[in-house]
Amino acid sequence: MQNFHQIVAEPFADVDRLIVSQLHSKVGLVENIGQYIVEAGGKRLRPLLTLLSAGALGDIENSHIKLAVVIEFIHTATLLHDDVVDLSQLRRGRPTANAQWGNAPSVLVGDFIYSRAFQMLVDIGDMDVMALLSDTTNTVAEGEVLQLTRAGQPDTSEDDYYAVIHSKTAVLFSAACRGAALISRKPEHADALETYGLQLGLAFQLIDDLLDYEGDPKETGKNIGDDLAEGKPTLPLIRAMQCASDTDAEIIRQAIANKDASHLHDILNIVRNCGALEYTRSAAETASHKAVEALNTLPDSPYRQTMQNLALEALARRS
Repeated sequence: MQNFHQIVAEPFADVDRLIVSQLHSKVGLVENIGQYIVEAGGKRLRPLLTLLSAGALGDIENSHIKLAVVIEFIHTATLLHDDVVDLSQLRRGRPTANAQWGNAPSVLVGDFIYSRAFQMLVDIGDMDVMALLSDTTNTVAEGEVLQLTRAGQPDTSEDDYYAVIHSKTAVLFSAACRGAALISRKPEHADALETYGLQLGLAFQLIDDLLDYEGDPKETGKNIGDDLAEGKPTLPLIRAMQCASDTDAEIIRQAIANKDASHLHDILNIVRNCGALEYTRSAAETASHKAVEALNTLPDSPYRQTMQNLALEALARRS
């Protein structure tokens, strides 16, 4: 992923500096947890998309830097809340904030980061961008609730699954791109960039769900079968229940319903042998190609080429 940052290295360094400064608080615990999350690294993919989209349309302005931080803060806040809801103990190869400090501090610091993001939006001073991020944050919250209601529900359909990942993942990708177009005052490219971000977000989430059954924990930073233990009916499981034998499908159904990963070895064999992983990868490839196609209306530039390469590289990642 580092190669994709090179073209925006200077503004990305500005993003990093602004993240650190905006996490300042008079309350030490807020800064401790905030810095812990930031230092954990990660791809910083969403702010990268804002900078690349801005570059593809012209100059990268100071408001784009601020928007990139807003996007990252919204994402970070959702991670803090997600880990509490999911009772997660490991993220990016190290203990989660809730494992280190407890659930209550993690939730409250997540609230602080959310509110700081909206303070920064006010500072940007663009009502269209404010409306976009307000709607996006609301949609992400709905997606998290929808995912919670589907946990432990083996009758979840593919449409249900896509509704979840569209809301909880893909819309923030799309907002990162569309917001850049609004700040650049290039509304004629906003829809194309929104589509690019949406399809890229779907591709990334599909690969994430795939890696839960074939990834290396040393690379992914999470344990194999975590989604199963949380009762999440992701596409590999949904497809496996459609195409496996009745006996094998029932093993998966019971595992989801009981949020039980004790039969993980058997389930791994089922999803591998019935083609569910290939099915999921094919869905990710379709989304990736749609993302690339959406960029065809943008002016040719190194930024656009980087965005195309990023969509294709999303399929090959291992973490």
